[in-house]
Amino acid sequence: MSDGYDRPELLATPQWLAENIARPGFGVLDLRWRPDGSGRRIYSDGHIPSATYLDWHADLVEQEDESNVLLLAGPQKITAVLAKAGIGNGMVGVIYDDTAATYAARAWWTLRVYGMDSTRILSGGLEAWQGIGQPVSDALELRPSATFTPRLQARMRLTAAEIRDLMASPQVQLLDARAAAEFRGFAGSTRRLGHIPGAINVPAAATTEPGSSRFLPAADLRAQLRLAGVDTRRRLICYDSMGVGACKLAFVLALLGYDDVAVYDGGWAEWGDRLDLPAER
Repeated sequence: MSDGYDRPELLATPQWLAENIARPGFGVLDLRWRPDGSGRRIYSDGHIPSATYLDWHADLVEQEDESNVLLLAGPQKITAVLAKAGIGNGMVGVIYDDTAATYAARAWWTLRVYGMDSTRILSGGLEAWQGIGQPVSDALELRPSATFTPRLQARMRLTAAEIRDLMASPQVQLLDARAAAEFRGFAGSTRRLGHIPGAINVPAAATTEPGSSRFLPAADLRAQLRLAGVDTRRRLICYDSMGVGACKLAFVLALLGYDDVAVYDGGWAEWGDRLDLPAER
């Protein structure tokens, strides 16, 4: 399956996964998550055989006090989480969820920031796996502990201070991955509504087929970028509310062959609550 993507190797088809899942040095991560904390129970009810479970909210982020700002977890935490999940240096990881690849993309970006370049997102998620007749398991998967050595790719992740310094640069373009109503300032839960000045709206939710974790063909994705006014000659910086849709959009851009892409993971949850930062609506 290429669908015209420049980097189709970032996706795993269910067929490819079925053929490779028993290989040594291969790991699968289940990123199904629910706000009520029931994701692990859903995993226990049935998952891809050999997959281990990660809770992105607990395992992959550091939360600032009582705020909704969910920042990239530090290297020590990521190293411990991956060791427990059995994902180590030199391994191939396949990530899936059942929410249009949103949390899978956050995990993909996290691993890429720490230098794990061989991760793929399962096209179509668990539904596609079952759709080709592959089994699910309710077994508690206990993989051997693995060693992961983080190699920070600092250019892939930006802070609020860095965004403030870069926002007026003609060399960068800010992409807001939220729904149009939030971008325009008609919806939201922060102290201020709107968007970072100069940003353009590219909703991440529109990059997958409705009700599916399968990404649209490359021609459709490129058409969306053109319609939104994305200038792929510039450094692209993605953000949304809490750094999940932003990671999905960053994945799409990587899939289309654009390398100089960063994520502002503090997102509007941080920016919208900080009165010292400029906002536009």
